[in-house]
Amino acid sequence: MGSIPFVRTPDEAFAGVPGFAWPGQFITGLPSLRGLQLHCVDEGPREAPATWLCLHGNPAWSYLYRRMIPVFLAAGHRVVAPDLPGFGRSDKPTEVSQHRFSWHRAVLLELVEALDLQRINLVVQDWGGLLGLTLPQAAPDRYRGLLVMNTFLATAEAPLPEGFVQWRDMCRRKPDFSVSRLFARGNPHLSESECAAYDAPFPSLEFRAATRAFPEMVPQQPEDDGVAVSREAARFWSQAWRGRSLMAIGEQDPVFTPASMEQLRARIRGCPSPMLVPQGGHFVQEHGEPIAARALNALA
Repeated sequence: MGSIPFVRTPDEAFAGVPGFAWPGQFITGLPSLRGLQLHCVDEGPREAPATWLCLHGNPAWSYLYRRMIPVFLAAGHRVVAPDLPGFGRSDKPTEVSQHRFSWHRAVLLELVEALDLQRINLVVQDWGGLLGLTLPQAAPDRYRGLLVMNTFLATAEAPLPEGFVQWRDMCRRKPDFSVSRLFARGNPHLSESECAAYDAPFPSLEFRAATRAFPEMVPQQPEDDGVAVSREAARFWSQAWRGRSLMAIGEQDPVFTPASMEQLRARIRGCPSPMLVPQGGHFVQEHGEPIAARALNALA
């Protein structure tokens, strides 16, 4: 297989991004990346009692976890927060067709293996959940806990939420929608510079193949890419999971409401009643400090 056409956001685009002091590292050599660079924050001791693997969704990047990372590090734990290919400081394939459920999942599985992550507390939201919830079944012994926020399992067993369908339609009409405005609208407590940090990875439409692809990647039919492995994951979480779990729900999310999240909670063996975040929206990590503190207690 040949190389993947891509663009790379210049480092200067991230200059002055507030509240994100971790330089991260650029990982190469993952087979599925075929030469692309993956950016990953990796902080804390390698032999820490827990590693928090924090997976973002669309159109975010690891910046979304800046309020939670310090809480985990202060407890003496390790934090690994990658930018998915096409997002953040990772290389960005320019062909929409490159972005497939199975490809992104393969990259994450290879990252876990390459870093030899152990004692993982999996932290997921949005596409971080669609992809991330399918990872532990491949290597259950690596995982010890789960923090799951506004997301779902892509089993194609029910119609997609109406709020998501509306979001997908908007993305089709306006592929160059303002990412910073999206975050400002759902998080009025953010500063202008914090919202601008979500625009930083995308200096032009050429860098936006992933934000165009991901809404279309959500499986709808049983034969769609990702459905079979998501159904396997549903069986894993309901039958085989033995770790501890915590669900945190941003109550202002128009897509993943508390009622829809209850359906997911019921599929996770032993998952207790959720932590509700009244002011939290879809990107509930923007209210992340108390969530991280609760997760430390629940998953310790």
